Amino acid sequence: MKLRIRGDALRLRLSQRDLETLAQTGEVAEAIHFGPDGAALRYVVRASEGATALAASFDGTAITVAMPVAQLRRLTQTDAVGVAAEQALPDGRRLSLLIEKDFRCLVPRAGEEDADGFPRPDGAGAAC
Repeated sequence: MKLRIRGDALRLRLSQRDLETLAQTGEVAEAIHFGPDGAALRYVVRASEGATALAASFDGTAITVAMPVAQLRRLTQTDAVGVAAEQALPDGRRLSLLIEKDFRCLVPRAGEEDADGFPRPDGAGAAC
């Protein structure tokens, strides 16, 4: 799973294996570790029967995005590319949320391997 944060926008890209894990277990998680003290930032997508739209929370160590089960089914059972929502924040700002399938790249990038990425819908390119 890949995490991208830009301002008040959160984007998570799920590989084929990530999406399978989410569908089978109800959760997929990753972490990025910092320094020798063991500090880490976890990011989690969790399927939720009660959710009506994507919703994110942060507890100081983990970003958790609740994803409605109906949207998860649509993502796993159709050609849908992603699920998006906006979440109102207490100060009047809005948090943009996007969970999408991670497609194979067109151009190889040093240090990245994406064989588990989804085949590109345009049919272009192979796995890098």
